Formats: sequence, structure tokens, C-alpha cells
Amino acid sequence: MNDKLLLQTENKLFQDIKALVLQARKNAFRAVDSERVLLYWHVGQRIRNDILQSQRAEFGKKVIKNLGERLTADFGSSFNRYNLWLFVRFATDFPDIQIVDALRQLFSWTHLRIFLRIEDDLKRRFYMEMCRIEGWGTRQLEERIDSMLYERTAISRKPDELIQHELRQLEQSDTITEDFVFRDPYILDFLGLKDTYSEKDLETAILIEIQRFITEFGTDFAFLARQKRIVIDGEDYKIDLLFFHRRLKRLVAIDLKLRKFRPQDKGQMELYLRWLEKHEMVEGEYQPIGLILCSGKADEHIELLMLDQGNIRVAQYLTELPPREVLQAKLHAAIAKAKAQYKK
Repeated sequence: MNDKLLLQTENKLFQDIKALVLQARKNAFRAVDSERVLLYWHVGQRIRNDILQSQRAEFGKKVIKNLGERLTADFGSSFNRYNLWLFVRFATDFPDIQIVDALRQLFSWTHLRIFLRIEDDLKRRFYMEMCRIEGWGTRQLEERIDSMLYERTAISRKPDELIQHELRQLEQSDTITEDFVFRDPYILDFLGLKDTYSEKDLETAILIEIQRFITEFGTDFAFLARQKRIVIDGEDYKIDLLFFHRRLKRLVAIDLKLRKFRPQDKGQMELYLRWLEKHEMVEGEYQPIGLILCSGKADEHIELLMLDQGNIRVAQYLTELPPREVLQAKLHAAIAKAKAQYKK
């Protein structure tokens, strides 16, 4: 056996065994973490049942403080009083052990700690489902919450009853709608664009940072083409960016504008979508959908054109992340306005 073949055999064997060891360690960590989730729930449930339901708040606080000190001395800081209160919150918010069993198969304890910080039930369920579907790590989950992803999706602007209905569909059958997928605004601060730039600069920057762009849009987006050339009646047109969304099973055409939305943008996008439907759709796909990505919104135009009721979405993009309180105020105002429209 020559030296080259020997080295190749050795390297392959090393890589295969290394993969087996790493996978075993990963499985062991998951098993330990899963048991830890169950333990923390049982601890929280026991404290909740034995102490906190007695209606003596001060007594309960003192017991948990002392209990935390004793448990920390024996088992470490994982059982300090702050974590004991977290375990109680866990058992209170998820009282059904069968649900807890399902959760610990899907999420780590670190994931669950992050979810427990979210007070609003609908918002929490949104992040749990999107985390499950897109397989976010804890850092990604934190980033999505910090960027106010829920408030930026169309689903948050619906009445609570409709949000609950669509969440149930997602939980029970993995049926996702466009309102979970499309956002407004999109945060593109990672593109590093200067004060002045062209549409070509924006497009190029997106392609350079395509992975982060797709992460902002959602992991089910697959990039297909840039400047997709189409010919209609002998005239050339170009779709800025073309994607495919795996779960929606739809082509997604994106048109970039360095200005506010104009009514003629709708006609242009409709032309693109009809062409894609005629020439690019394959069996099993649904009608293409368009996203007009603008530097500014024109809310009354969009409302009068009833764009949110069709296959065209309009969204603003931000190349700089505004202060959180500014973004929060803007999004909450938009949500309140949209919910009021539903009541009319």
C-alpha cells in the first residue's frame, strides 16, 4: 500500500470517527438539557403548589430566598432564588406536563428562558413557532426579538382572534401564511451603505451579503436570480431580485426603489407576476408574489390600492437601525392603526 493511499484512508477514518464523537456529544448534551428542563419544571411546580398558592406572599418570598441559598450551597447558582422564581414562572405559564415534554424535545433551556421573558402570549407563541420552523439558535432568537420581528410582520397587525387562528394552523399543520413571512420595515443595516447610493449599489450590497439578507427575510427564502431578464412584446424588462420561498411554494419577485412607493410601481410588479405565472411556475407551486422594497412608504396610496389584499406587498427598508424606542413607537402606532382598520 503506497503512502498516499494510506494517508487518504487514515484521513477519511479520522473524519468519520470525529463526526461520530461530535454527534454523540451533541446527543448527550441534548439529553442532559432535556432532563434539566423537566427538572426545572418539577421544581417550579412543587414550589408553586406547596408555597405560593397559600396566599401569603411575604411568607413565600422568604421561603424561596432561604431555599435558594441552601440549594445554591449544595448544587450551584442554577438554583439561586432568581432562578427558582423563573422555574415557578415556567410551571405557571406551561402547567401541562405533556406540553412541557413536547417543548423539551424542541428547545433548550436557554431558548425557554428567553421565551419566558415575553409577557404577551401571542407574541411568545409567534417566536416559538418561527424558532421551531426556522431552527434558530439562541443568539438568532435574541436578535429577532431585539429587532422587533413580531411587530414588523403583518400578522401582528391583525385582530387577536385571527392571530390565534393562524398560529393554531401553524402549530398543528405547519401551514404558514404570507403574513408570517413578509415584514415592514426590513432592517438592512448590515449592508454598510453610505449616505448616497444607487439601486445598483443596493442590489450589489444585498448580493454580497446574501446570507445575512436571507436571514433577515427568513431562512426559507432561496435566491434564484439577479436582474432576471424577461421579454414582453419584444421589450426587455428586468426583475431586480428573484427568490423562491420553500414553505409558501411561491416565486417571490423583489423590486428595489430608492424612493417612496408610487402607484405605477403596482402596475410594473403586476406585469412581472403575470409573466412569472405564465412562464416560470411549475406544477405544485402557487401564484408568484411580489415585494416592492422602498426607501419610504405611502400608506394612503397602499390602502386605496388595496395591495395588502393581493399578491403584492410594499415594505420600507432601513439601512440604519434607528434607536429602539423610535422603532418601537413607530411599529406600535402602525399596529394600532391596522387593528383599528379591521374594526371598521
